[in-house]
Amino acid sequence: MPGLFRHLYRIRRFEETVLENFPKGIFTGTTHTYLGQEANAAGVIPHLKEQDIIVSNHRCHGHFLARGGDPRQLFAELMGKATGVCGGRGGSQHLCWKNFYSNGVQGGILPFAAGMAFAEKVKKSGAVTAVFLGDGTFGEGVLYEALNMTALWHLPIIFVVENNQIAQTTPAEKAMAGTIQARFQAFGIPNIELDTSDVVEISREAAKVVDTIRQGKGPAALILNTCRFGPHSKGDDSRDPALVSEMKLERDPIVIQAARLDRTTSLEIQREIDTEISLAFQQALVDPFPSITI
Repeated sequence: MPGLFRHLYRIRRFEETVLENFPKGIFTGTTHTYLGQEANAAGVIPHLKEQDIIVSNHRCHGHFLARGGDPRQLFAELMGKATGVCGGRGGSQHLCWKNFYSNGVQGGILPFAAGMAFAEKVKKSGAVTAVFLGDGTFGEGVLYEALNMTALWHLPIIFVVENNQIAQTTPAEKAMAGTIQARFQAFGIPNIELDTSDVVEISREAAKVVDTIRQGKGPAALILNTCRFGPHSKGDDSRDPALVSEMKLERDPIVIQAARLDRTTSLEIQREIDTEISLAFQQALVDPFPSITI
């Protein structure tokens, strides 16, 4: 239990630090934080092995940190520093680290996630590919091509849908006919849908789904109805502030998991993570920029 809380709180403090400092011009480009959705990454990713592949999207920081990525390297990447995950070249959305890949192109992650899963099946490696996508991605045609191929070829892939009910500024009900679950059912892909911010509940179901795929039973989907607390990117939020406040009050994964710990333990973890994230940020600030070669 303390380990799950540590995952959640590390992601939360990293993302809060990014939003707090973005207006100061410290970071380059744009950024899409994972605030409120921390239980998804913390619930799913610990069930993946080192050989498994993770494919993430524009909202990738939480996935990277849950995978064991270094906060200092991630801060440095957002700053364009030489010590960043990709030497400062990828920025907030495009990370390549070990078996972790993210891409900011809407829907663009699905074809190469399917291709990676196909390669692992051909190699008989036993590796599972996990691809994280949002509700907005269901407006992209390439998603359905990927679902068709993964179902036809029984590929070892888990689709983790983080349905935060809004694609940038467009509520899901104004852009999507039918349901997300029915879309997977149309291709014969087994799926589980959860409406929760409880990391323990998500972890329990994720373990079952990943285990099923690892047994060679083909693709599956885990649909997580979740809540985004922050803006779409660094400042654009068209939602009623009262709605966001209500979500924070009722669906905060940090609060839910902290209630399972004694207060002394939760405060100690928070102090440790606060120090870790602060130090990582300060170190990244003084890290060098890449040298220019002409």
